[in-house]
Amino acid sequence: MKPKKPRRRATTDTRPRRRRPAGPQSAELSAPAAPFLSDRLQKVMAAAGLGSRRALEKRIADGEVTINRQRATLGQSVVEGAVVGLEGRNWRVVRKASSHRTLIYNKPEGEVTSRADPEGRPTVFDRLPAVKDARWVAIGRLDINTTGLLILTTDGELANSMMHPSSNVDREYACRIRGQASPEQLEHLRGGVELDDGPASFSDIQAAGGSGENHWYHVTIMEGRNREVRRLWESQGLTVSRLKRVRYGAAFLPRRLRMGHWSEITPQEHAVLREDVGLPAIGESLALEEIRQPATRGAGRGKPSGDKPRGMPRAKTRGKPTRKPTGKPTGKPTGKPTGKPTGKPTGKPRGKPRGKPPGKPRSKTGGEPAGRSRGKTARAGTRPPGKRGGR
Repeated sequence: MKPKKPRRRATTDTRPRRRRPAGPQSAELSAPAAPFLSDRLQKVMAAAGLGSRRALEKRIADGEVTINRQRATLGQSVVEGAVVGLEGRNWRVVRKASSHRTLIYNKPEGEVTSRADPEGRPTVFDRLPAVKDARWVAIGRLDINTTGLLILTTDGELANSMMHPSSNVDREYACRIRGQASPEQLEHLRGGVELDDGPASFSDIQAAGGSGENHWYHVTIMEGRNREVRRLWESQGLTVSRLKRVRYGAAFLPRRLRMGHWSEITPQEHAVLREDVGLPAIGESLALEEIRQPATRGAGRGKPSGDKPRGMPRAKTRGKPTRKPTGKPTGKPTGKPTGKPTGKPTGKPRGKPRGKPPGKPRSKTGGEPAGRSRGKTARAGTRPPGKRGGR
């Protein structure tokens, strides 16, 4: 005979059974893997505000920078999790969402486009707001006598792309010339002239009016060499009396922006500047996060520390007690009572009073109080006037 299968016990639980959640393995398979990020060492350090790329490349070549406690080499790349060291400080390479700031600054005459001037002249960076873990980079330098549009950003990649000649980003200037240029001179400036550092030319020249000796022209140039606009006009025997930059690529100088003031552009406008030079939209990038050493106890023995050790008794303070004494006082009171008694005494005093009663009694004659004489002080051992001998 076949063995009978055991019957299942009946249950009265009518609650719906929950499905088991998917295991962690299925969640890991469905999540997309983060893209691998790697970038040049000097680029990551410059974005963190540790210096310019050229200055950092020199320090890397001199062996001042380390990666994971090993000497870094020029052109080396870093990945997430690496530790960068410089001058006794360490930073960890982390992945962060890129967020940059870009300003439009109306530069006045008399300011230099450098961080520190040996002659002590004011710089454009003196008026800018402070940024954390970043540094302002000027896109296209302006000499001390040139005014107008200056773009400053914390996006080092954008700054390098806009200034590089291969990007073909045009700059537009408003020039006031002493005298009037002839059509032949304008044609030479469009066709190109030979300067000390190579050929140069204006891609476009437009007359903008003027009267007398001064005439205005709007010129466009594709490069940004030192004093290139002024030198081009000087090659034709013309002098620039005023020079102002009004456009750089897709960025224009706002008319309402006063001299010496700045205006911050929106993230959408920042994306337009990146798109104009062929850069992708801002996503995630590598950044540096400083590794701070925790403070250890006992360091620097013999030096007073600002924190008081725990468990020390509190110092005794003078003054009246905060609580009223309970019970009857024991022992005799010490010292004389101070102040005048307030209120009337209650009850009769017990026994004979000791000592003299409080206050100074008056003499029977009704004059001065006892112990004093009119005009003269009573001598020691003599009776005051107004008081007869006897008991």
